[in-house]
Amino acid sequence: MLIKNGEQKLKEFSEVAYPKEIVKISDRIYHITGYGHSNCIVVEGETSIILIDTLDSNQRAKKMIDDIHIFIKKPVHTIIYTHSHPDHRGGAGAFRETVQEIIAFSNKQPALAYTNMLTDVLNQRGVHQHGYHLTDEESLSQGIGIREGLAAADGAYDFIDPTLILKEQEVTKVIDGIPMTFISTPGECGDTGLIWFPEDKVLCCGDNYYACFPNLYPIRGGQYRDLSQWINSLEVMISYNARAVLPGHTKALVGKEEVLKVLSSYKTAIEGLLLDTLRAMDQGLTIDQVVAAVSLPEQLKDASYLQEFYGSTEWTIREIYGAYLGWFDGNPTNLHPLPAPAYAEKMVQLIGSKDIAVEEIKQAITNEEYQWALELSDLLLSLNYFEVKELKRKALIGISKLETSANGRHYYLSYAKQL
Repeated sequence: MLIKNGEQKLKEFSEVAYPKEIVKISDRIYHITGYGHSNCIVVEGETSIILIDTLDSNQRAKKMIDDIHIFIKKPVHTIIYTHSHPDHRGGAGAFRETVQEIIAFSNKQPALAYTNMLTDVLNQRGVHQHGYHLTDEESLSQGIGIREGLAAADGAYDFIDPTLILKEQEVTKVIDGIPMTFISTPGECGDTGLIWFPEDKVLCCGDNYYACFPNLYPIRGGQYRDLSQWINSLEVMISYNARAVLPGHTKALVGKEEVLKVLSSYKTAIEGLLLDTLRAMDQGLTIDQVVAAVSLPEQLKDASYLQEFYGSTEWTIREIYGAYLGWFDGNPTNLHPLPAPAYAEKMVQLIGSKDIAVEEIKQAITNEEYQWALELSDLLLSLNYFEVKELKRKALIGISKLETSANGRHYYLSYAKQL
């Protein structure tokens, strides 16, 4: 979201959303934030520790477990991955000497065939999204957690593959004396699952909930994250009437009333965005018209746990449109658009000259009309007029000050730095 002081609002959120702390949720369950980009959950069994997720780097995982061993002097024998994202399993190698079992969920939304052919472009765009080439000062925040250890020179990914992949929809197990239920709940990714502790009334949910607007579409790219399945998974979460919900990022939800209120609102927000977008699409609106017409329900726009510090409602609407109708917006003008250089040449002729366009870009930057400056810059870059690269860089830095989403802000700054 682009708003005045967007960057400042992101900074203020980041200062309070994931403090470095170990919170005791029940006699045997601890929720750990601020040690890594993601959270970790520690469960004390009869003879060992059960870890749910392992932080994002081996070094950070070692620091975390050293602090846990001050009051729980037991080895880690079991690791459970809520999902396969690297920031949740990158610290597993820290427990290589003691771990005996690693449990994960099977993927209910497998990748499209030949996705591996896109490794280079997805990695490059991922670097921009996460700001890996930015300094700590430039990065400011990764939105839902501190910078990953990989980017902050605080350890590295150290993965260990699962020894058990659960394929059933629901499985009940007793691990080191602790009863728990595993439930497959696709959301941010297809291999996400819940872990329910019935005796403690505690639910671990991975990234199906965290305290800001979720990343329903990652700007690094990727196949559609099925929002209907995510909505169904939130309904499952609500059905457990949990006393506490422990997310993979940001603070825990504690108290049955708070859990019900927040999860219900989260579901309402995602479901409303999906259904309102589809209704607008069915009216024949173009993608830009749909973006202008659809927003969160008025009563949820100011909810602290739905602010756009990671995902974005606009990006979500555009992704829904593409997933259901594809790239064509129904306007026949767009069936065979002019090649970018030909379009740019004709537009510059209308403007009068490249020099006039350059002066307009400079004026737009002065007026803080950064999007207009970027679009005009790209027009000239299509004609290989590379003298405007510096102006585009300035516009990218300017617009980054307005962006609330850490992902969007990183992309602007990382691209500016590349230029």
